[in-house]
Amino acid sequence: MSFALKGVAYITGAGSGIGQFAAYSLARQGVRQFALLDRNPVSDTIQELKKNYKDVEIEEIQLDVADEKAVDDSVEQTVKKFGRIDYAFNNAGVGGAVKTTDQVEKEEFERVLSVNMTGVWLCARAQIRQMLKQEKLSDSYRAYRGSIVNMASMFGVIGPSANVPTTAYATSKHAVIGMTKADAVALAPQGIKINAICPGYVLTPMIGNNMAEGSMMYNESLKVPLGRFANMEEIADCVAFLHSEASSYMIGASMIADGGFTVQ
Repeated sequence: MSFALKGVAYITGAGSGIGQFAAYSLARQGVRQFALLDRNPVSDTIQELKKNYKDVEIEEIQLDVADEKAVDDSVEQTVKKFGRIDYAFNNAGVGGAVKTTDQVEKEEFERVLSVNMTGVWLCARAQIRQMLKQEKLSDSYRAYRGSIVNMASMFGVIGPSANVPTTAYATSKHAVIGMTKADAVALAPQGIKINAICPGYVLTPMIGNNMAEGSMMYNESLKVPLGRFANMEEIADCVAFLHSEASSYMIGASMIADGGFTVQ
């Protein structure tokens, strides 16, 4: 699919996984200016982008999304480099322990929320403050001053499976959806589009190495009507869609891409 995107993308967790593939998807749609943020190096992402797009411009920023000052500084650095932020993907997150409420430690619960919820909120707050200062890229009635996609999960819409009791993770993702809805309603009249992406299970390298017959992940895959987990590119393309004018009438949506897991 093609959306002919122009502007500046800001992606957290861009060094690997869905964040990395979101950068590739946005580049395929025309984006050539990227702020790529991660706690770890983003060298693989940068190398792939530069190999395929000779005119790409990249600002690499090391970032802990739970650090308020670092988040604010990263947005300031991006704007200093590119002048604006058009497409923000708040993707960085952690899975956390597979434990029920009676088992999980307070420190672990708070750690997951600090990254998956507070980190997303800190990034969105800094992005919104910047987007309110900038004008639309075009005069189209479908254009926005900026678009934000927050990373949620299908476990932000339903409870996790009984054999995957990720209490802290599910709590954080439900919270992201609530924040997305509240911000979307408040900021839409001011020209900022905010939505959430809710992936199901995604075939990351880590999960791919734990798919032996009879394993927890193998058993979860049997519950997916499509009969497989998503490839990272499939979720990344959904992110590109949410940033495009093709989704111009979607505000505060929780876009589920789970192979049918939640509709059973």
